[in-house]
Amino acid sequence: MSMLADTNVFDYVNVLDKAADAAWLRNDAISNNIANADTPGYKRGDVNFELQLQRALKNSRYTSMDAKVADIKLNRLKPITYRDYSGFSYRIDGNNVDPDTEAVYLAKNQVVYQGLELSMNQEFKNLQAVLK
Repeated sequence: MSMLADTNVFDYVNVLDKAADAAWLRNDAISNNIANADTPGYKRGDVNFELQLQRALKNSRYTSMDAKVADIKLNRLKPITYRDYSGFSYRIDGNNVDPDTEAVYLAKNQVVYQGLELSMNQEFKNLQAVLK
């Protein structure tokens, strides 16, 4: 007997959940950047998730979006936290955090997270409608 959670009914929800986790991690990274804007030598952190998701969806180029999402290996879809060690710095002490830019990134990330939440809620509403 197959459980509902083992079917592709939750494929989109699972991918949206992974994306929301990545957005949450990015929020933490940006908050750390803002908190360390005056720390000498601090390099900004960020989270890479979108590129992984894009690659996962391109693997099956000539299939429907439903099939692409169903083929995603969730255990391989993990957000990667990294430090930006690029050669530029905004200050002589080596810090490369621009608080104004980080504030924009934070606002953008919050909108993304809210959009992911709304999308997950809509998926659950769709499931409820089907079950009625």
